[in-house]
Amino acid sequence: MMSEIKWAERLRKSLHGGADSVGNLVVEAFHYLALFGIAAVTVWAAICAFIGMLGQEKISVDDILLLFIYLELLAMSGIYFKTNHMPLRFLLYIGVTALIRLLISDVSHHNAPDMGIIYVCGGVLLLAFSILVVRYSSSQYPSVKEKSES
Repeated sequence: MMSEIKWAERLRKSLHGGADSVGNLVVEAFHYLALFGIAAVTVWAAICAFIGMLGQEKISVDDILLLFIYLELLAMSGIYFKTNHMPLRFLLYIGVTALIRLLISDVSHHNAPDMGIIYVCGGVLLLAFSILVVRYSSSQYPSVKEKSES
């Protein structure tokens, strides 16, 4: 009877290991497919925006900042592809760039200084401070501890 139990236990462990391997394969395949999809859509959007800019009589600074947003999105997906970690700083950089683009567009098109400009500048300042905090905390408290040489 004991040999029957050992046989069943070995079969259970083998089945569990096989299910883990297949599950990990499916998750990683979806992960890579999603990353390539995001990168492809970002590249397509950047190309369409670039072609649209070339068709304009004059290209504005907020158009160029839009290309920087696409570039930051691609860099973020590339880093995520290599490290499997979402770089929070890049999201903050994208937020800063988007707010500055909004500020430049608002000032150049409306020319009316109002409280909206103060709010956008406050948002840029808050995001810049957040970047400082994230950079400091990641240098002081890294997520992956380095092995000390003995």
